[in-house]
Amino acid sequence: METTRAQTTDGSAVPSEREFREEVADWMAEHLRGDFEILRHRGGPGDEHAFVRERMEWERELASGGWTCVGWPVEHGGRGLPLHLEVAFHEEYARAGGPGRAGLIGEGLLGPTLVHFASPEIQQRFLPGIVSGTEFWCQGYSEPNAGSDLANVSTRARLEGDEWVIDGQKVWTSLAQWSDWCFVVARTEEGSSRHKGLSYLLVPMDQPGIEVRPIRQITGTAEFNEVFFDGARTAADLVVGAPGDGWKVAMGTLAFERGVLTLGQQMAFDRELGEITDAARRTGSIADPVVRQRLADLWIRVRIMRWNAVRALRVDENVALPREAMINKLYWANLHRDMGELAMDVVGPEALLTRYSAAEEGDAGDLEMSPLHKLFFFSRSDTIYGGSNEIQKNLIGERALGLPREPR
Repeated sequence: METTRAQTTDGSAVPSEREFREEVADWMAEHLRGDFEILRHRGGPGDEHAFVRERMEWERELASGGWTCVGWPVEHGGRGLPLHLEVAFHEEYARAGGPGRAGLIGEGLLGPTLVHFASPEIQQRFLPGIVSGTEFWCQGYSEPNAGSDLANVSTRARLEGDEWVIDGQKVWTSLAQWSDWCFVVARTEEGSSRHKGLSYLLVPMDQPGIEVRPIRQITGTAEFNEVFFDGARTAADLVVGAPGDGWKVAMGTLAFERGVLTLGQQMAFDRELGEITDAARRTGSIADPVVRQRLADLWIRVRIMRWNAVRALRVDENVALPREAMINKLYWANLHRDMGELAMDVVGPEALLTRYSAAEEGDAGDLEMSPLHKLFFFSRSDTIYGGSNEIQKNLIGERALGLPREPR
């Protein structure tokens, strides 16, 4: 769709949407080849362990063309693009087969958080490494007893001189084994509970007080991890916002998680639905009218996902989600789960065929499976991670609809 001319955040003119989409597509066609050819459509959810080092190098390739952090303000290293062009970039990136972003957590979560909440000194220290694709981040939120109920955080940090000393455990930490830094929500006020007394700390991962243990999943891969902090240290000034403001900052980060990057996710779902449809044709199950109806239903739901994401792509001055955005996680989690189930139904008996590769150096071996198997197995987790369906319904009821909380 053609749009009127707009301006970047620094006031300079930007191309029309049509011209911009052509620019993105041309650059991707020119650069996503050669050594990067193997990265097409790799590294997404359930495949984040794939070609990690190569995808890190791809981040630097993107940066060389000015394609990282395109929506960030110009003064922080971005292009300052208006929202409709930021959306266009993520859609064209996914359409071209762009790999899962190794810098996703830094660019999509931490970076916007620093722009809104951090001191100029912290911004100047960390934003350039995200823009250039030279520093990678993981997220230290969930704990064994603080998953969907994040306010139950028990990891603690105390000030000793000019350093925070951190003790505790985080879990389900994506890509921790490859990250340079972690943003950690920790309890920094003795005797505090729930939302009070939390701080948002920036912690280097390469130090003796941190142990990372990969978690083997049903897919056979291990992009998630447990992270143990035993006297880990970080500088006293590496706290985003004031000490004790961690809950507000952490909620700001979650608001950005529901933002524009979900458009690339929608494109990935669309591609997976195409693979399911191709499989249905190959196996003959496309002749079943019930299968055709389920395919049509999923096609409609993927489009609804996009349009709801587009209308919800705004964050107010308090870095709060609009009501429309609060249904996104629940919606796409159920959608992706249903896609995985249909994938197994259309391939029929082939759904039972997986095999393990030979073990090497004492490893248990890798479970080898088709893309549709990976889709099915990983989508079983969609209704749990990032806030379970039950928690999402509570949030919608309480925060979007204003329903009263059930007494504890």
